[in-house]
Amino acid sequence: MRTHTKETQQSLTPGKALQFLKEGNERFVNNLKANRNLLQQVNETSEGQFPFATILSCIDSRTSAELIFDQGLGDIFSVRVAGNIANEDILGSMEFACKVAGTKLLVVLGHTRCGAIYGACNHVELGNLTTLLNKVKPAMDAEKETPAENRNGNNHDFVYNVTVNNVKLTIDRIKKESPVLAEMEQKGEIQIIGAMYDVESGQVTFYEDGV
Repeated sequence: MRTHTKETQQSLTPGKALQFLKEGNERFVNNLKANRNLLQQVNETSEGQFPFATILSCIDSRTSAELIFDQGLGDIFSVRVAGNIANEDILGSMEFACKVAGTKLLVVLGHTRCGAIYGACNHVELGNLTTLLNKVKPAMDAEKETPAENRNGNNHDFVYNVTVNNVKLTIDRIKKESPVLAEMEQKGEIQIIGAMYDVESGQVTFYEDGV
């Protein structure tokens, strides 16, 4: 599989970039890797990079975006933080990736059995982690289905619902706090989309019609 160039990147639409990720995840699930020469890609990207997508995902060791989407060197920007939350530094990184470096697709990728979500649901407090987990609390507050006595990390349905809400609210925050990215999406230059990775199956579900 060829390394992306400036020409191939510029010719892509957000829809085609999404298709690349779908096809890559299908290869991953079926244990069919694309044929790549990574050392050749090192050489081909030594003087520049032209990724087609930016993916905000969790630091979880099971959710490496390059692996689960079967991508090579120079194909994607991978932004990783516990709970796939957004802050100023992450927003700035994504603005660089899309506005400056030219990626066509921005994906907020949550995943099942997320330790950060469990921690937030169990009201864990630990140093700087406390501040990070507080960013998940709006997703907990938005979950209205679960009665008070079952709103904790032992309730897998509650945790899953919070995980989905967290993806949605992260997207909302990106659009609200980054006029740069919001304007790019309004102009059709990029697409901002949510997705969920299943740690049991390896399958990614894309929320194409919203979360």
